[in-house]
Amino acid sequence: MTTMDRRNFFKYAGLGMAGVAVSAVSKAALAAIPEIITSEVANTQEPLYPGTGRPYQPVVTLNGWSLPWKMNNGVKEFHLVAEPVVREIAPGMKANLWGYNGQSPGPTIEVVEGDRVRIFVTNRLPEKTSVHWHGQRLPNGMDGVSGLTQPAIEPGKTFVYEFEAKRPGTFMYHPHADEMLQMAMGMMGSWITHPKNPKFMPVDRDFVFLLNAYDIEPGSFTPKVNTMLDFNLWTWNSRAFPGIDPLVVRKDDRVRIRVGNLTMTNHPIHLHGHEFEVTGTDGGWVPKTARWPEVTTDVAVGQMRAIEFVANEPGDWAFHCHKSHHTMNAMGHNFPTMIGVKQGDLMKKITNLVPDYMPMGETGMSEMTDMSEMMDMPLPKNTLPMMMGNGQFGSLEMGGMFTTVKVRDGLARNDYKNPGDYKHPSGTVAHAVDVDLTKVERQKPHVEGELEVNVRKPINHSGH
Repeated sequence: MTTMDRRNFFKYAGLGMAGVAVSAVSKAALAAIPEIITSEVANTQEPLYPGTGRPYQPVVTLNGWSLPWKMNNGVKEFHLVAEPVVREIAPGMKANLWGYNGQSPGPTIEVVEGDRVRIFVTNRLPEKTSVHWHGQRLPNGMDGVSGLTQPAIEPGKTFVYEFEAKRPGTFMYHPHADEMLQMAMGMMGSWITHPKNPKFMPVDRDFVFLLNAYDIEPGSFTPKVNTMLDFNLWTWNSRAFPGIDPLVVRKDDRVRIRVGNLTMTNHPIHLHGHEFEVTGTDGGWVPKTARWPEVTTDVAVGQMRAIEFVANEPGDWAFHCHKSHHTMNAMGHNFPTMIGVKQGDLMKKITNLVPDYMPMGETGMSEMTDMSEMMDMPLPKNTLPMMMGNGQFGSLEMGGMFTTVKVRDGLARNDYKNPGDYKHPSGTVAHAVDVDLTKVERQKPHVEGELEVNVRKPINHSGH
């Protein structure tokens, strides 16, 4: 059913299932629980075209994949496994997370409006869990809130959820048991319910990913789960730039990008080079009369947004969160601003005590990136530079929630391979000019003896 590497798929096949909710499934069904399919690769997998059931145009999960199913007497059956996973955040850094079926986030679940769906959930975590099907219309006892609508799934047990996918749209799944810790550890996934009519709002390419964030100290591997806002890794599908794959599309494709937010703050998602419309939310599709053109849309906590545009401008277009701190990695928040501070004399004194000391920040933060590239500066174990990534014209000085939409002419319909750097037509790249400008006399920015600004600085960074 998929072109994914099936050697990894059957890693856990054959392991025993215990504790299935017998009230919801018969003994005959117990003997036919779907095999456990898993994948640990961190790159974007090919879309999973349906081999059974109703037809639909599948989504492409950014740095992820869709979970195969089996049909059982007209019911689509899936098998999710909640378990500890190791996720590569970006090349050079891995994290000990919790997720589903070998990854964080877990695999995307794709169904069709009207499908009867049965999801087996096996708990291989050290504590109890549950799964909430965020945004779904379903029986109250299938909503997945442990203690309220169901008993929690204890370690080593398997529960089953069954309901009809009543309305098309973009949804999520995540725990509703020890939710703060489990979501901070990466437990979440995307759910797509395709419309029953394949001709309803058709697109050529359809992408989906979740926004999540982690606080992982340099040199460590496990997130600090009690962090509220001061995260140092802002990720898309638990990947940070330059680990986030590009979104590859053909010129003139109609493109849909679905974004879900399970971080602790909002994210203004911005696309360069094109205008888009918000065509879908958690509540359903937005009527054409209610849409307007945008280049940035804010995705609040717990929300889903689907945007659509026609990719009619070729190039490598930036696509990112517009909160600047969210396009950096492993950012330290307690360093003073040193812009304009001459450190020459101070450097001589400090190097007598610390021979390897180097002054930084005098002209801005990008000098740190330049120096790191020139001197191969060492980093603490298992962390990422604050700004990184290279393009055809040099350092991008980015990180976190950043990638590119690569629009190319002549791609095959199902070609999602990275086409490399965009070849700009002659005369279309900004370039330096050699001009002789008369020196401009400027007033000094600070007047000695006068107080310009009186600012009360907050104790910490708490406004992300």
